[in-house]
Amino acid sequence: MQELELFGIAVGVGALGGMLGVGGGVFLIPILTLLLHVPIKIAIGASLVSVIATSSAAGAAYVGHGVAHTKLAMVLEIATAAGALAGGLLAAIVPNRTLEGGFALLLVGVSWAMGRLQVERVAYEKTGVLDTSYVDPASGRTVEYGVHRLPSGLLASFAAGGFSGLLGIGGGVVKVPTMALVMRIPLRAAIATSNFMIGVTASTSALVYFGRGYLEPAVTVPTALGILVGAGLEPRLFGRVRSAFTKRLFQGLLLFFAFEMAYKAYRG
Repeated sequence: MQELELFGIAVGVGALGGMLGVGGGVFLIPILTLLLHVPIKIAIGASLVSVIATSSAAGAAYVGHGVAHTKLAMVLEIATAAGALAGGLLAAIVPNRTLEGGFALLLVGVSWAMGRLQVERVAYEKTGVLDTSYVDPASGRTVEYGVHRLPSGLLASFAAGGFSGLLGIGGGVVKVPTMALVMRIPLRAAIATSNFMIGVTASTSALVYFGRGYLEPAVTVPTALGILVGAGLEPRLFGRVRSAFTKRLFQGLLLFFAFEMAYKAYRG
């Protein structure tokens, strides 16, 4: 019965994570630890495998539509993979209570970043650095843009990889705001590029968790399958569900989970 419950939860998380380009780990880990009482390191291992499934489904769809900036993704992934390896090795020796507290802080930061993404408005232009374009599927308009502040993006990508290995997320919670707010990439392209990247990032960390024995098949398999199904639904919802109200709802959920994770860490 628990496997079916895990599968159903993961379907919803997969669609939600793909829609925001964050891989779903920011929702999956609190649900597993707070509601189903799964040890956090087992939950992180399951989340990493699920992030790989999310990227395989949603990322492939975005690449097919030409929205993802694949060249930028390959450049940023060098720094991200290095950070993911370092974070995964560090997570093996960090106490569970510290991980829970760190995850609570991360959720607060993600909620703040989502608020910024609601209000930021920038003009997109070519810069001579990895210039590209895509056709907006909602309006049919061709969007041309270049990359700003690439060194800052590389530094943030290393941090995103560290969060991935340490806390079991795909790194999209750092990558999407960085690409949209710092590198001035259109939000739709940032989300698509993040979905393309997070699978590679999570794979690096998942190898470390596998070696430490934190991949529990009874938890990992149903969540990964559910995430895969949910992420496959996301491209159909991409242009329909995203709205100011939806983002505020997501922010509220993130803050609720942050409070619960912080309280759990405080109780020990």
